[in-house]
Amino acid sequence: MKVAIIDYGMGNLHSVLKSVQAVNDCGADVFLTSDPDVVVKADKVVFPGQGAMPDCMRELREHGLAEAVLETTGSKPFFGICVGAQLLFEHSEEGDTAGLGLFPGNVVRFADGLKDAHGERLKVPHMGWNRVSQTRAHPLFAGIDDGERFYFVHSYHFAPADAALSLGESTYPTPFSCVVGRDNIFATQFHTEKSHHAGLQMMKNFLAWDGCC
Repeated sequence: MKVAIIDYGMGNLHSVLKSVQAVNDCGADVFLTSDPDVVVKADKVVFPGQGAMPDCMRELREHGLAEAVLETTGSKPFFGICVGAQLLFEHSEEGDTAGLGLFPGNVVRFADGLKDAHGERLKVPHMGWNRVSQTRAHPLFAGIDDGERFYFVHSYHFAPADAALSLGESTYPTPFSCVVGRDNIFATQFHTEKSHHAGLQMMKNFLAWDGCC
């Protein structure tokens, strides 16, 4: 089994690679690639991202990888991480950027002046550990407790037009969608590669996943 981690110059690529390799007990060939043909021929695809969405979208197109992402999301297990998940939506408020349009909906910025339950101001970006409620069952949640903590770094979040896309929510200070998926696509706003045991378990589940819900 070949597992391609898409390298378009953005994201914690080596951290993602090491995290997948750490749970690779099935003998998969896990590698970084910026070659669209190699991505399309892989059995599974991981799509990481970090940074500003306009930059990520530009780099994706300049590397000729946008078409490869669109093709692979239609046929094989696909895991998007952080901006790699945001890029799957139609549009982002960050730089007024068009996404790949695989999921209906937008990526929106957290409002200014957010406060927690004690009246303390919340910073944007939302950074650090936060709990994730599993709103729908999914094979990639296997062995992960509902309400488990994952690591976030983001100023923008998913706003799916179809509520059925949302698989998990976090709170800052109100609920927002942080896990989305449909058919063979699964994507998280948080960084699995920085989320210790829970993140590793999720990636291990991905390696075992056949792309069915």
